[in-house]
Amino acid sequence: MATIDFTIQAELRTDTGKGASRRLRREEKVPAILYGADKEAVSITVDHNKVNNMADHEAFYSHILTLVIDGKKHEAILKDVQRHPYKPKLTHLDFQRVVKGQKLHTHVPVHFVNEASSVGVKEEGGVVVHHIADVEVTCLPKDLPEFVEVDIANLKLGETLHLTDLNMPKGVELVELAKGEDHDQAVVSITAPRVEKEAEETEEVSAEVPTAKEAKEEKDAE
Repeated sequence: MATIDFTIQAELRTDTGKGASRRLRREEKVPAILYGADKEAVSITVDHNKVNNMADHEAFYSHILTLVIDGKKHEAILKDVQRHPYKPKLTHLDFQRVVKGQKLHTHVPVHFVNEASSVGVKEEGGVVVHHIADVEVTCLPKDLPEFVEVDIANLKLGETLHLTDLNMPKGVELVELAKGEDHDQAVVSITAPRVEKEAEETEEVSAEVPTAKEAKEEKDAE
């Protein structure tokens, strides 16, 4: 797989406000801001189509990006994306500076592997249920993973993997777990198919409801 170049050419923006932002969008540009690292926030603009193409790649949201402003490179991560409510358009981007040797907080996607061949699915007929799509991590920029892989090959029917069950890359910590034991969120489960559950519930209800003959016998007995 070819490595994607997440280098974004940007221009400083001096005119701000809703009117200025609307003009930029008509010119196929996106207003954005770069902040963090105890430095003054900088208003910038980027090319809409180029960045929108990058945004089609999952890695764009968990990679360290390179912003080139007036010929100077700035490493950053994407912190927020605003989109048009119904058009495939980006309307604003927030970037946070990345400082070498300084930990950062961001979200990375979770990739589930061996779902179809897992014990709970292949041998026991279960269904995989994803409880989360990404995790918030803290790590040094050099340790930032593109994604976190979760192997469920040995997961059985009725079992659940939690955050504490994940094999995290070296130097990468889960933010939720630092908040306490009660933040050990469920990540993925294998459950019985819904049709089977509904059938079992129906059988249980049927067993509780007396037949007409039983109801008559109970009434006669009274």
